[in-house]
Amino acid sequence: MRPAHDFKPRIMGFLCNWCSYAGADLCGVSRYQYPPSVRIIRVMCSGRVDLEFVLRAFTRGMDGVFVGGCWLGECHYVTEGNYDALSMMHLGKKLLQEAGLNPDRLRLEWISASQGNRFAEVMTEFTNELKEIGPLGAGEGMSDETLALKLEAIRKVLPFVKLVEREKLRVRFENKEQYAEYFDGPEATRLFKDQIADKLTISQILLLLKDRMLTTGEIAAQLGINSSNVAKFLTESSRQRLIRFDQAEKRYALV
Repeated sequence: MRPAHDFKPRIMGFLCNWCSYAGADLCGVSRYQYPPSVRIIRVMCSGRVDLEFVLRAFTRGMDGVFVGGCWLGECHYVTEGNYDALSMMHLGKKLLQEAGLNPDRLRLEWISASQGNRFAEVMTEFTNELKEIGPLGAGEGMSDETLALKLEAIRKVLPFVKLVEREKLRVRFENKEQYAEYFDGPEATRLFKDQIADKLTISQILLLLKDRMLTTGEIAAQLGINSSNVAKFLTESSRQRLIRFDQAEKRYALV
């Protein structure tokens, strides 16, 4: 890993057209200074930022992803998409953490059109946080190969994640604190574990077996998971006819 002082994080910023993008524009016009580390994409609403966009940014080498929206209660649309952005952000953080990536690489903030100084402050703070975390993957002690596998595993389960979010995890509260309390609470944690986390692990196992046969211990070592837990997932995957055990090689392989 490069030294912290030499590391310049790359950030992808998705900013809503009506507030955060206008705030960023005011920041530039006012000549407020912040690190030139962010690449901005303007979206009509923060609620339109899909987890697929976030994942694609990380896959293409971004060290952090920033989503900027209107303050709650000030969205320009009847659907108030910034509430959906809050749910997306918390779910995205849980996915990153489950895959062994630092969830603080994904950040959501409210910035109004008149808050150019706030945009500069937030981007400076986020950049400094990423410098402490380190480059994507390397900061978590992962090789490039392992990082690519983790991100691909998330990509493969995203359609299912969106379904679970829409059917079971879509909530509506009045402030960020209530969203944080819910997603860190027992109900959301249980739903995530039961409905999503196991499928993410199985997705990683299937990707590992794509190129070669492996033993339970080899899979556990590469994923950093207890062998007994891996055995449970292998049994479930075998039951679903996703993998098979090769008696001659004494290893698991894809069907």
